[in-house]
Amino acid sequence: MRTRDVMTTDVVVVEQDTPARDAARLIAERGFTALPVVDALGALVGMVSEAVLLRDRLPQDPRGLVHGEPVEARQAPADVVAQVMTKSPATVSPNTDLAEVAGLMLDHGVRSVPVVHEGRLVGIVTRRDMLRSITRADWVVEAEIHHRLGMVGGAQRWQVAVTGGKVSIVDKGNSATERHVVDVLVRAVAGVTDVEFTTEPVRAGN
Repeated sequence: MRTRDVMTTDVVVVEQDTPARDAARLIAERGFTALPVVDALGALVGMVSEAVLLRDRLPQDPRGLVHGEPVEARQAPADVVAQVMTKSPATVSPNTDLAEVAGLMLDHGVRSVPVVHEGRLVGIVTRRDMLRSITRADWVVEAEIHHRLGMVGGAQRWQVAVTGGKVSIVDKGNSATERHVVDVLVRAVAGVTDVEFTTEPVRAGN
């Protein structure tokens, strides 16, 4: 399964001169964890996260001040996104395998990754997008498989059943090459966890 199969293409972005408070408001209102930062041509130049926008903005615990603790020294909060954004964020292409995307998220400790094609931001993939792809109803997965298999030997050739994401295919033909093509097509369907082929049972009297 590829990034393009699950990514969000309607991406909310900010620019480098966007006030940090406005970016924080966007993240809070939309329920995001981070926003891509783009230039005037739509090229990705960074990412700004909820964590960096919170930095130096939370008030000191007043209980300590009551007991005479000194006021914490802190830097002035950022005025614009450019001051706190990550300038070299991890990115993926639309053709990146989702297993690689998941590994990238874990390695970098991020919950979303921008999708870039030829230097331009074309989408974003989040952990929520990936979870949504593996929780599709079996009937939805089966319908998409039938649509794809119509291109290989005709829809009538393949008998498909999906249970818990596991796909069982009865092949009415006997072509190893076509089975391989079907195996690749089916495994690329969001929500598929495994694929097995069987031959059509021989009926009594035949």
